[in-house]
Amino acid sequence: MNLVMIGHFATAGDAEAVKQAIEEMETAANIEMEAGRLVVGEPTRRFPEALSNVIRALHLYSLSATELEQFCYDVTTKLHDNTVILRTDEPDVSAYMKLLLDRGARIEVFSAHDFPERAKSL
Repeated sequence: MNLVMIGHFATAGDAEAVKQAIEEMETAANIEMEAGRLVVGEPTRRFPEALSNVIRALHLYSLSATELEQFCYDVTTKLHDNTVILRTDEPDVSAYMKLLLDRGARIEVFSAHDFPERAKSL
């Protein structure tokens, strides 16, 4: 897929807060996966406790339980000024998109295969 998703924010502080929220969700998802309460490829219908706590703390109520496994995917997150840049080979990125949108991002999504010059400029 070679997907690139860029969240443009009003301030660098906003972008930094979103990167931190992504990291918190990824950490909690990986804890749940290691404990066997979240299995990639078998979407859960319930919110595991560690993720539920992070979701409440971050007020991410638009996420569904079936999207939580996305935070276990191989996604690279980079912060640059007032943007958060995500790169992945996964086609399922709705959880990340919702998180960015919930935090006021203007989002750009494209395949680096089709737009290699744009991808190199990041």
